[in-house]
Amino acid sequence: MENLQTLRCTITGLTTGQQYFVQVSAYNMKGWGPAQTTTPACASPSNWKDYDDREPRHKGQSEVLEGLLQQVRALHQHYSCRESSKLQTTGRKQSVSRSLKHLFHSSNKFVKTLKRGLYIAVIFYYKDNMLVTNEDQIPIVEIDDSHTSSITQDFLWFTKLSCMWEDIRWLRQSVPISMSSSTVLQTRQKMLAATAQLQNLLGTHNLGRVYYEPIKDRHGNILIVTIREVEMLYSFFNGKWMQISKLQSQRKSLSTPEEPTALDILLITIQDILSYHKRSHQRLSPGLYLGYLKLCSSVDQIKVLVTQKLPNILCHVKIRENNNISKEEWEWIQKLSGSESMESVDHTSDCPMQLFFYELQMAVKALLKQINIPLQQARNFRLYTQEVLEMGHNVSFLLLLPASDDVCTAPGQNNPYTPHSGFLNLPLQMFELGIVACFT
Repeated sequence: MENLQTLRCTITGLTTGQQYFVQVSAYNMKGWGPAQTTTPACASPSNWKDYDDREPRHKGQSEVLEGLLQQVRALHQHYSCRESSKLQTTGRKQSVSRSLKHLFHSSNKFVKTLKRGLYIAVIFYYKDNMLVTNEDQIPIVEIDDSHTSSITQDFLWFTKLSCMWEDIRWLRQSVPISMSSSTVLQTRQKMLAATAQLQNLLGTHNLGRVYYEPIKDRHGNILIVTIREVEMLYSFFNGKWMQISKLQSQRKSLSTPEEPTALDILLITIQDILSYHKRSHQRLSPGLYLGYLKLCSSVDQIKVLVTQKLPNILCHVKIRENNNISKEEWEWIQKLSGSESMESVDHTSDCPMQLFFYELQMAVKALLKQINIPLQQARNFRLYTQEVLEMGHNVSFLLLLPASDDVCTAPGQNNPYTPHSGFLNLPLQMFELGIVACFT
């Protein structure tokens, strides 16, 4: 090593379980100095799973899921073939007339103003431009004009559709008509119909990802927003491109500043929405991280504390570049969690885990500072010792947990430690979708 600013060397190509011995010597114009041995004298590459010889967490699950997917695909293909045969027997004249009627029917137009209802808005953007209708409006269609005040579960169900936009038509026709008496199913059928309508009007299946919360106003309007960044300025039959700043400046509000409509709120906050979308696609660099798990619950959902800079991952700090936790390090963590206090654990300079202890200690202090929790108030915090969370792409997480009673803040319960600005509470399902999108 010629650069002595960093006294660290990475040795690659090693075999798991094989013992390796390392010696270090210094060299100058007079030659090599005496070799120094390591403490411990030898080490073998290992993984935290070797500690108790546990099986991989998802062993066998991939095969089961693949079997289920094959069944779904077989049903889908059978249905598609059946529909194709029906379409081929239909006369061309009748098909053309239906298509024209479908195109010009009033129910298939974009909405210009909101009138107390549930709507879907689509944001397609490229750099500083976004897609608008030929009337210079954001593409919006109505889902329902008689929705209930609470749509939390329906909204979370709708977010799952963003993983399968191309199957909307099949889903619509697969829902049994006999079950349509259910209010929940009626709402979801309307969501599918509105989604299909948007896809037809825009000429594309992919409507992007769903914004993490619907936009609501005091007039009874609820706006579900989907966002998609395109690679270039495509041409759309029912739309054109406009600079976002121009759209915001020429918009004539029909509401008062004290009670803006959901559409006005969307236009005012559109830069924040686009910023969230861009940041939610960012992936962590390879390494081992310490994450902080903090939840809060309401009557109908659970939310996770995340940062606005990276809303697709827990609040975190990086421990080190190497994402692997060795068997010896994991064993040390188990002893640490079983001790009554940090001081009772051997972390002297002669301890093999001294470097790891120092890195973990610095990470804990940095993370507590980030989330605005005094060090003395975190004495009852714990490390999650059931497993190392391996996210993929060489990213691994250790979790820092509050005291058991404080992991999830219940409705009406005060949170004694409020993070600084730059954080948000993300619905658990939206957080899971973000993880899946970034690490699979």
